[in-house]
Amino acid sequence: MGYDLIIFDNDGVLVDSEPISNRILAAQLTELGHPTSYEESIRDYMGSAMHRIHELVLERTGQRLPADFDDVFHARVFAAFERELKPVAGVDSVLEKLVADEVAYCVASSGSHDRIRVGHRATGLDRWFAAERVFSSQDVGRGKPAPDLFLYAAERMGVAPERCLVVEDSPLGVQAAVAAGMDVYGFTAMTPAERLADAAQLFSSMGELADLLVRPGA
Repeated sequence: MGYDLIIFDNDGVLVDSEPISNRILAAQLTELGHPTSYEESIRDYMGSAMHRIHELVLERTGQRLPADFDDVFHARVFAAFERELKPVAGVDSVLEKLVADEVAYCVASSGSHDRIRVGHRATGLDRWFAAERVFSSQDVGRGKPAPDLFLYAAERMGVAPERCLVVEDSPLGVQAAVAAGMDVYGFTAMTPAERLADAAQLFSSMGELADLLVRPGA
């Protein structure tokens, strides 16, 4: 294996949550007088920490979202996760390969720790991700596209950035990984390939990922 640490994004990479959360986000913003389609939510907010949603709405409309916006959103999303959420197809096989090859891995997500835990419990992925393997934008001052979260995860896992590979499905995440000096592979299941053009490799199914986990020349 050509890397010492594989850092997974969570939403859309480990758990198939992006359709659920963006459907709910679009509906909630529309309810509040900020008409947003599902497609616009994917385009504008996928991969964002909650503070970035607030910042974009304020920048575009001059209006602040309500103080309880995050709590309402998370309550709706967590309830939907319990009913609907599935792991991304094939991700268990990738994790099994990493364990068999004794390669360290973790998750670094723009989502809150609560969101990560709820999603992992609902999908059974909690068996792969003990607390010491879970990192959230809550742990750092700036979320993606800043490199802080990925650098923090690498530091906590004891691996130099240049020995890390990030697996991402959002343009913000790819930008963050590149800024952190890490290789990044872009998952194109939901995101057009051209929006992940800065990734070192692109793949469209988890079945392809295991074959890509050896860095050229390593």
